[in-house]
Amino acid sequence: MEGKLKKELGTAMLKSTGHSGGGCISEGQSYDTDTGRVFVKINHKSEAKLMFDGEMASLEAILKTETVKVPKPVKVVELDTGGCVFVMEHLDMRGLTKYSKHLGEQLADLHIHNKRQLETFNKEHQTVGKGAGQSEVAVVEKFGFSVPTCCGYLPQENEWQDDWVTFYSQQRLQHQLNMVEKSYGDREAIELWAKLQLKIPQFFKDVEIVPALLHGDLWGGNVAQCTMGPVIFDPASFYGHSEYELGIAGMFGGFNTPGFAKRNQLYQLFHYLNHWNHFGGGYRGSSISIMKNLLK
Repeated sequence: MEGKLKKELGTAMLKSTGHSGGGCISEGQSYDTDTGRVFVKINHKSEAKLMFDGEMASLEAILKTETVKVPKPVKVVELDTGGCVFVMEHLDMRGLTKYSKHLGEQLADLHIHNKRQLETFNKEHQTVGKGAGQSEVAVVEKFGFSVPTCCGYLPQENEWQDDWVTFYSQQRLQHQLNMVEKSYGDREAIELWAKLQLKIPQFFKDVEIVPALLHGDLWGGNVAQCTMGPVIFDPASFYGHSEYELGIAGMFGGFNTPGFAKRNQLYQLFHYLNHWNHFGGGYRGSSISIMKNLLK
């Protein structure tokens, strides 16, 4: 692996620092190179390239907003022995302690970034004779993402949809329930879902949703701080409803907007189903309970 990395990175030096890390999905190792220190995530599964390509595209998208710090992605490298590695900037990180408020503010900026881009775009195109200094801005008017991503190791399709309810119902919840049915044949879950999907549009009545770029898997294990402030990492990004981020984030508190409590439960449902599909039936009870609560 190290020989392949040297070649792909164009570095004569590739020395392990002895610092390792990683979660329940991939291993991690830091290396010193000719151009500085990098962090390398390693995964030997056949799905590793799809997973790392999605993570790299997510980091690149967040970086472009210049709102919240993420590790700069370098390269995804396929291993001759199977699997893949993902090379990124090494950051000296530790647990988030004093920057929670800053992170909340920066996430708000991330979530509103595309809306501001849309407003700028519309303003510029209402101007006759585009003047010097006016720039073409990248805007996204649909829900989805340019590539598939993985929340954990399970792939998520991100095909573009015109409305949020369709995207979330079909490409998040339906996708998870299909896996539950295939793996567990859980009749109660499927029957509840058949009723719930008819009710979902009611939770979004009179709610204006502008596509927001999301981290997509924002829980305590994917946030940290370095000397300069907060950092987020391991994203599974897509353009969606900003409230979705709070389904797993919890730590930043809730809102009092009409219907938020129900919508937050609906967003939590995805994560319970995702955990059920990753880790087994220990998450069944919570998944069933949320569906029943939403149907009340």
